[in-house]
Amino acid sequence: MNWISNVVRPKIRNILRREVPENLWIKCPETGQLVFYKDVESNLFVIPGSNYHMRMGAAARLKSMFDNATWFDIAVPEVPVDPLKFRDEQRYTDRLKAARGKTGLNDAVKLGYGKLDGLAAVIAVQDFDFMGGSLGMAAGEAVIKGLDTAVEKGCPLILFAASGGARMQEGILSLMQMPRTIIAVQRLREACKPYIVVLTNPTTGGVTASYAMLGDVHIAEPGALIGFAGPRVIEQTIREKLPEGFQKAEYLRDHGMVDMVVHRHELRATIARLCRLLTKAPASAPAQHISLPAPEPATT
Repeated sequence: MNWISNVVRPKIRNILRREVPENLWIKCPETGQLVFYKDVESNLFVIPGSNYHMRMGAAARLKSMFDNATWFDIAVPEVPVDPLKFRDEQRYTDRLKAARGKTGLNDAVKLGYGKLDGLAAVIAVQDFDFMGGSLGMAAGEAVIKGLDTAVEKGCPLILFAASGGARMQEGILSLMQMPRTIIAVQRLREACKPYIVVLTNPTTGGVTASYAMLGDVHIAEPGALIGFAGPRVIEQTIREKLPEGFQKAEYLRDHGMVDMVVHRHELRATIARLCRLLTKAPASAPAQHISLPAPEPATT
């Protein structure tokens, strides 16, 4: 055995080796281009070369929308944890614990109340990183709380949808969130306050079949997959080849399912303009001179 090459050299390499963070680089799913993570983050998680829209976390989304990147978190009523005592490959409680540790969220929907271009607004964001943005009791309560808060404050609600559908670990209790959220949307409509939905990649299943397709205006991000069942399931069911780009944001815009496809860099200005148009609001005062009362704590 060569002591220098087999023992000394590996020890020296271990001493000199620098630890590289796992997320230092991001690979574009479309082009395979490697991009520095900080560059993508500063570009609102849009790949600079290809304009591919990566998924965006709830906190980053709220930060990009509210004036001065500040808002008040809206508390959500607590719900029973694991009401069905569900277990597949692992316990549902363990999946929830892992998702909370990964995202820093209590569940898939995060609510914020603040100023958007000087106009008060409630924003709800579904985070796909939390169990695929699935709709369960907690997420349903969050959407309802956001809609009710918008009614109480007399302001628009902007919802960013991203979901794989209903959460199977909660069974019928998850499916019941569909009619419950629809009723809450109706309350906002009766209050004559705008409800703007931004469909991000992907928005599918029970979310598409309920509150995500009931907005006054539907905006989609470029390339977002939007539908109820996935393209592969539809092809297997009808035994036909689907058209090119079927269920993509641009296809749905061209066929009247969404109103517009807006680049993420233009979303804030577009939504602010829509809110002012729909509420007949005057020109905004500087955001830093506007006092903003915090919403009342949620009650269980």
